[in-house]
Amino acid sequence: MFEAPATDDMLRELENEVTEDYEIPDSFQKDADFVADDPGATEPETYEVPVSYEYDMDLENTVSDPEAPGDAELTLEDAVEHHTEDSVHGVYDEHEPEHEKETETQDTAVEDLPEEVHEATEPVRDEIVEDLETEKKLPVESKQTEEDNVATGPEESEVPVQAEDYSNDNLVGKGKTEIEQDKMEKVKKKKKPKLLNKFDKTIKAELDAAEKLRKKGKVEEALRAFETLVNQYPESPRARYGKAQSEDDLAEKMRSNEMLQKAINTYDEVVSLPNVPSDLIKLSLKREADRQQFLGRMRSSLITLQKLVHLFPSDTSFKNDLGVGYLLIGDNSNAKQVYEEVLRLAPDDGFAKVHYGFILKAENKIAESIPYLKEGLESGDPGTDDGRFYFHLGDALQRIGDKEAYKWYELGYQRGHFASVWQRSLYNVKGLKAQPWWTARETGYTELVKSLEKNWKLIRDEGLEVMDKKRSLFLPEDENLREKGDWSQFTLWQQGRKNENACKGVPKTCALLERFPEATGCRRGQIKYSVMLPGTHVWPHTGPTNCRLRMHLGLVIPKEGCRIRCAQENRTWEEGKVLIFDDSFEHEVWQDAESYRLIFIVDVWHPELTAQQRRTLPAI
Repeated sequence: MFEAPATDDMLRELENEVTEDYEIPDSFQKDADFVADDPGATEPETYEVPVSYEYDMDLENTVSDPEAPGDAELTLEDAVEHHTEDSVHGVYDEHEPEHEKETETQDTAVEDLPEEVHEATEPVRDEIVEDLETEKKLPVESKQTEEDNVATGPEESEVPVQAEDYSNDNLVGKGKTEIEQDKMEKVKKKKKPKLLNKFDKTIKAELDAAEKLRKKGKVEEALRAFETLVNQYPESPRARYGKAQSEDDLAEKMRSNEMLQKAINTYDEVVSLPNVPSDLIKLSLKREADRQQFLGRMRSSLITLQKLVHLFPSDTSFKNDLGVGYLLIGDNSNAKQVYEEVLRLAPDDGFAKVHYGFILKAENKIAESIPYLKEGLESGDPGTDDGRFYFHLGDALQRIGDKEAYKWYELGYQRGHFASVWQRSLYNVKGLKAQPWWTARETGYTELVKSLEKNWKLIRDEGLEVMDKKRSLFLPEDENLREKGDWSQFTLWQQGRKNENACKGVPKTCALLERFPEATGCRRGQIKYSVMLPGTHVWPHTGPTNCRLRMHLGLVIPKEGCRIRCAQENRTWEEGKVLIFDDSFEHEVWQDAESYRLIFIVDVWHPELTAQQRRTLPAI
């Protein structure tokens, strides 16, 4: 049994120590309670082709719960739930958290011989049960990239697009059953954690009684029982850990950040006690890091993960977690080093492979990223079955012209990550009407459409006035969505916030839009001018969420050469006419004309969202 050092000094040193293997920015060398206001900590940016791994860690809950945004280049977040449920990670005061319940295995008093744990085995109710394994958290993606395309064309009856039938094709990767069998085998081989030191075995009956209260959901009583044990036996690691868990449970029940911080502090206290079993150290620090991430304290979490790697250098799972920690604060360089080391130690580690491939794709090393993403997904290892990896593998394959991309999209759909092969947004509200193209009547926003079309020349003229390269008001698209060409945008509203300075340049246009809160209040969208020069091609890409629709008003449209595809239908723009499409479906743009194309983009809330959802969904 590994016994933790009995001094606090060693752990305090770790907070300021840089591990030999990875560089730690000076800004991380702070107290573990330092709160980092990382933008991605609670919500991902927006992503059309996500490629950054800033902690867009927030997932969205269900239909009425807040979601997390994601229109960005590669970004990770907690395991992404697809279109059905967007779970939200964030402070208790704002979102309802999902408290991770640890898989439990029986902790017997005699711990000399490890036993294999079988999934079907149920722990003894009255005894303390814990599991060393906790789910790896991925961060969520984000960054807004979009050339939103809409074209005029025949108004057909809009029927939800059905996923292509690939049933006769051999799906890549392992089948679901095979993957589940692999997971079962791994669970069976897992050893039970040893959570009691010699002293705690002598008070096991008291510990079991307190734990029984916690298991029955009597959180307040359990906390009082564990507090009594801590006061009576201040050096009992298991009593202290039970107190931390009870505070953790109570924080969720109360939705209290203050109580959660107490739990975090208590988890940290466990490790500073003498003779702490190694498994208990692992559980305590792992949960501490997870809860710090939940509160958006990415740097504090990183320090905690560094402790784990320092104490257990041969455990690659902690290195994997550390890599995610770096990704959550946008430090892809150190994350890359971590995963390179993991793959040297464990070449078949699927978790490391998908994350390493993710980083390579973020570096635009498209071809190089593919084998890592593919092999990682095929491994079926825990933490690999995530929509973002299917998303980016498919996107990488599309960019090299490999039609196998749609097999991976189909597999992602079958695994529940995408609404369909074509609709691949990751931050969604369940049950919303889904179709690639919409009419004004279908949206219910006919007044907005009429106003845009009636005033299109005014909007065009103000746009042309600010389209002066010397003033640099139009900014280049920077989401790596272009295969080639020149495409720039001038944003007036983003995430429901007005850009006052930008509106000074186009005051009449902004005044016109103020009448339509479905657009200006759409915190999951933008309002902007978009200019695209000849010779531009925008890769097939997908927006981050199904919560919005996108309107394109044609302002300056060449007679030929410009078109947009959404799902399986191409359309073109017309001056003074509005096109409406759902950019959560795959779309692609070509500008092969002889002169520039200028359009006005207006995002609006999906018409089926309730007023409450529009108020509470996190911005993207």
